[in-house]
Amino acid sequence: MKVHRGEIQLGCIVAEDVMGMAATPIIPKNTVLEEEHLKILQAFHITELIIEKTKSDGHPFRTPVSTDKEIVVEEINEPLGFFDLYMMTIREFKKEFMNWQSGTAVNVARVRELILPVIQKAERNHTYVYSLHQYSTKKDYLYHHAISVSIISALLGKKLGLNSGQVNQLALAGILADCGMAKVSPHILTKEQPLTEGEFKEVKLHTANGYKMVKDTPLLKTETKLAIFQHHERFDGTGYPSSEKNNRIHLYSQVVGIADVFHAMSSERIYRSKQPVFKVLDMISEDLFGKFDIKVVNSLLQLLGDLRTGTSVRLSTGQYGEVMYTKPGAYTKPIVKINKTEDLLDLSQQKEVYISEVFV
Repeated sequence: MKVHRGEIQLGCIVAEDVMGMAATPIIPKNTVLEEEHLKILQAFHITELIIEKTKSDGHPFRTPVSTDKEIVVEEINEPLGFFDLYMMTIREFKKEFMNWQSGTAVNVARVRELILPVIQKAERNHTYVYSLHQYSTKKDYLYHHAISVSIISALLGKKLGLNSGQVNQLALAGILADCGMAKVSPHILTKEQPLTEGEFKEVKLHTANGYKMVKDTPLLKTETKLAIFQHHERFDGTGYPSSEKNNRIHLYSQVVGIADVFHAMSSERIYRSKQPVFKVLDMISEDLFGKFDIKVVNSLLQLLGDLRTGTSVRLSTGQYGEVMYTKPGAYTKPIVKINKTEDLLDLSQQKEVYISEVFV
């Protein structure tokens, strides 16, 4: 929706790149607007911009002249797009998590009801995954992380050839993987500095606590509960809580684990900055080699790295271009045609250059 600069509120999300005089946007698409962005809009004399109907807190954007009745009619008559459905799911999941913090039992049926519509929409168009890390905010990271891990886990399960029932169970494992965080002291969850050794020990208990919270429900398969317990185990035995190795770590646990790492590394968190998606994929395949089963790593690379010919991208150099060809096995390093010069750049031969943004 198009709005005037004076109507903009903090937490609004930019739906289209805001361009100034340069070739690169002054405020990229999917940016959550903060005070500094409002100053930029004023400095560049930008009077109008396109924003999403839903703000970063999950609530609908309302201009001073809009009424609640008008908003409700709009939401009922128009099918929800992915972003609005995703943000509504975040808002409702946050309520569930706060209930767990108060001691309420996990209502798996309700969680399933919340997550499956988002999964189904993402299955129809997996490119939504490229924007997940941009929706996340420091304040609500925990809730965004749960929903995003669920989506990525489900898509990976489908890529690995699992049937729909197994994919749904993986989605539940993903969204409930960190349910045990509800038992962690709230001040640790919102702490802006790195955790102390003692605090990290408390956080590491979330896998066992999460398993305890769901172990008696008949709505989760045994392997789904195991994934909640094992998702921080690593293939080389360096994980927790049991330092399991190799095939003793269930496939579901591997999938949720790599989805967890991918989203965490590509998202803005309280005390860590985010990394570009394709840089994270390179780090997982190179720096974290041996931490995950190679077939799970390859599935992630194929899901996100194998871009279709013609996909528009921005490189870490600031150049814009389009994907021309991806070599077998070089999923994150395609050959890109640079827009201005039409030169072909083979990223597999450019170790320091990576795709910083995908336009879908």
